[in-house]
Amino acid sequence: MSIQEPAFPEDNPAGASRAAGEMTLLEHLRELRDRLVITSAAILITTVLTIVFAERLIDFLAEPAKSHVSEDQFRLIYTKPFGYVGAYFRVGLLGGITLSMPIIVYEVLMYLTPALTPQEKRWIVPTVVGAALSFVAGCAFAYYVALPPAMQFLLTFGQGTAEPYIEIGSYIDFVTRMIAGVGATFETPLIIMFLARIGIVNYRKLIGWWRYAIVLAFVASAVITPTIDPVTQSLVAGPIILLYAIGIVLARLFGRRTPR
Repeated sequence: MSIQEPAFPEDNPAGASRAAGEMTLLEHLRELRDRLVITSAAILITTVLTIVFAERLIDFLAEPAKSHVSEDQFRLIYTKPFGYVGAYFRVGLLGGITLSMPIIVYEVLMYLTPALTPQEKRWIVPTVVGAALSFVAGCAFAYYVALPPAMQFLLTFGQGTAEPYIEIGSYIDFVTRMIAGVGATFETPLIIMFLARIGIVNYRKLIGWWRYAIVLAFVASAVITPTIDPVTQSLVAGPIILLYAIGIVLARLFGRRTPR
């Protein structure tokens, strides 16, 4: 009669018994903390750099309104002692976020996808570069395409009844929110493609969600452009819907072929 020795777990380093890529809750929180610190530091550094040019950026952001109405119809004012200061730093923050967008996207993707295979991780850098370029393209679209007709409509709607003397804080808030929001939505196709590539979503699910996508596009438009006029909201919601459709096409072309 043989006696079988009890099977004790072998001595392994901490975490070796867990599946590859699996992390404890505490490790997730620590990683989240580290990535938030890196992202915040990047935004802070780039914001400090762009604050130096904030005055020129304010003049640049005022051009979509000035180019479509006469000088008498558009005049920026401020009614509080800190009105101009707030607009000044808000513009600097927008510039900082724009410059640090590659780092922001990279940190988000690295946190959301810790268990990727080496082949899948190769898609992170191209996605980051593409998302950063898409953000800049979205900002350009908002500035050159969406803002001019929106400002023309908003500033001439009550012409003859009321004169537009726009508070600079309100104007900068509207313009920066619209530019940053549209810039963020332009990253949608590449983010969808990346998620489809690693098997989190697929093009069939995305097609099935098209009704929700349209509703969410107009909800996002209402958040980005806090106005009730249909012209401005349609100028933002329309591209979001189109970008979602482009994301479906990219998910079909580059999505994961086998279930994850």
